Amino acid sequence: MTQTTRRAAVFLFALFAAPAALAHAHLKHQYPAAEAEVVASPQALTLNFSEGIEPQFSGVTVTGDQQQQVPVGAVKRNEQDKTQLIVPLEKPLTPGGYEVQWHVVSVDGHKTQGHYRFHVK
Repeated sequence: MTQTTRRAAVFLFALFAAPAALAHAHLKHQYPAAEAEVVASPQALTLNFSEGIEPQFSGVTVTGDQQQQVPVGAVKRNEQDKTQLIVPLEKPLTPGGYEVQWHVVSVDGHKTQGHYRFHVK
């Protein structure tokens, strides 16, 4: 292998390996789904991410249409799925719109955050 070929191989390896090292936990899907209208109040929210998350450094807040904060229990990670956060709701949700704001730290230490809305009939 020539020096030029070796350098090209190292460059290509670094180019394709770098995105994995820079990964962040992105929200893939959730229940209730974003912009969904559910018939009954869920007992808990579930948020699934693209990689494992650290629940002790992650959190979720839920607010209603009038900016009232909804009481939630301690955020837990699903023991069988390290990419899923479970957020128990302490009270049933009344009909109306809700915004979920979340922030997580992935197992590789990267922080991400976001929000979405859903409605209860």
